[in-house]
Amino acid sequence: MERISDKWMVVIAVLIGTFTLILNNSMLNPAVPQLMNVFDTDAVSTGWVITIFMVTMGMTMPVTGYLGDKWGKKRLYIIGLSIFVLGSILGSFSWNLSSLIFFRGLQGVGGGIMMPLSMALIFANFPKKERGLATGIYGVAAMMAPTIGPTVGGIIIETGSWHYLFLCNIPFGLLGIWFAAKYLKETELDQSITFDRLGFITVTLGVGLILFALGRTSSLEHLSYVSNIVFIVIGLISLAFFIIIEKRQKFPLLDLSIFKITPYSFSVWISGVTSIGLFGGIFLVPLLLHNVYGYNAITTGLVFLPAALLTGIFMTIGGRILDKKGVTGVVTSGLIISAVSTFFLGILTMETSLAFIIILMAIRGIGFGLSSMPATTAGMNAIPEQIVSRGVAMNNVLRQISSALGIVFISIYYEVRKAQLFVMEGTVEAANLQAINEGFIILAVLTAITVPVGYFLGKTSKEMPSQERNVS
Repeated sequence: MERISDKWMVVIAVLIGTFTLILNNSMLNPAVPQLMNVFDTDAVSTGWVITIFMVTMGMTMPVTGYLGDKWGKKRLYIIGLSIFVLGSILGSFSWNLSSLIFFRGLQGVGGGIMMPLSMALIFANFPKKERGLATGIYGVAAMMAPTIGPTVGGIIIETGSWHYLFLCNIPFGLLGIWFAAKYLKETELDQSITFDRLGFITVTLGVGLILFALGRTSSLEHLSYVSNIVFIVIGLISLAFFIIIEKRQKFPLLDLSIFKITPYSFSVWISGVTSIGLFGGIFLVPLLLHNVYGYNAITTGLVFLPAALLTGIFMTIGGRILDKKGVTGVVTSGLIISAVSTFFLGILTMETSLAFIIILMAIRGIGFGLSSMPATTAGMNAIPEQIVSRGVAMNNVLRQISSALGIVFISIYYEVRKAQLFVMEGTVEAANLQAINEGFIILAVLTAITVPVGYFLGKTSKEMPSQERNVS
């Protein structure tokens, strides 16, 4: 049997940690009702078990580029995964809701360190012409875990205790640490860089407050809360100051000049849109299957499995196409497939069969597989090697915010339209179906208008060397 090369062991090492992290986060969604009963609290308080992870993860990501350059990416990745495992161990011993929320926040800090470094470590071990396939295989974790997580979480909740949602992370996390220690190669350190304190304070405050407010928002009423408005306004002001500060720093925390590189900017846009489409679908499909057609949670979870499988398969196919033929065809094809399949999910009727929905979801998975990770890889290939980790961190922060914005917008739209349509339609099922259909149509339109961005990503990627020289 042929030995797997060291560079592919790097992919396996970061894939184990990333998959464990993302799977755990999505597994906890179906556990919220049980946690409400266990700790005798309401939905808003218990929802912080989900929200705090998103907030601490988003706040930690911006600093990983600096720390990776200063301490070494391998060492920092292992620290991040160790923090996540520690949070998992402590989380299983939570004695009240406050302690559980705190330990979930600790998990988020570990995740915020790991996520940007994972792709940076892959890029450090693969030449540009091989990165598409490598990141495609790695992307299986990022795209499949959110879709199968609720199913796995639901099964654990139905057959066991909520503690196992945390305990199951430990063996996989320890395995990930072992693989990382053995196969990751330490990157070159840069002791000359200094820490951008003002940039850290402003970006952490800005990202944290915006994600904090979005995490508390699931209805139109929540948008009118003075506290949420204040958090968003202060967050936006902090980010504005952050942009001003970064332009004047010799060693900026996040190098905003990379947005001058057109392929990178296009790839960030595509990543944001695909994230909105992915998580918007994860929000709408369970509502469709449960509230309209009356299927149980297990059936709902099974609907996601073919989509998750095909996403993973076509992510690797898309990566191989990227390496051999470039980005234009694969990304635009993926976006078109995603837009068309999402549109058909927006014209369902009460008589639509479950099989038809599964087929549409599977086709949609093909589209995500072909568009998401190849676009991100093409964008990262366009930026200078020495700032790849910071480019990945920026991409992850913006993806996190766009995902949160997408879920908030779709959830509010659904709640408002459902109430309006109930008056006109007369039945709850009909109102639910129409509101969900309209949500899918919105996602389809957003994806469709992004198709030209995929084309221009490919076109501008060919001009990459000259654009790199213009970065300052």
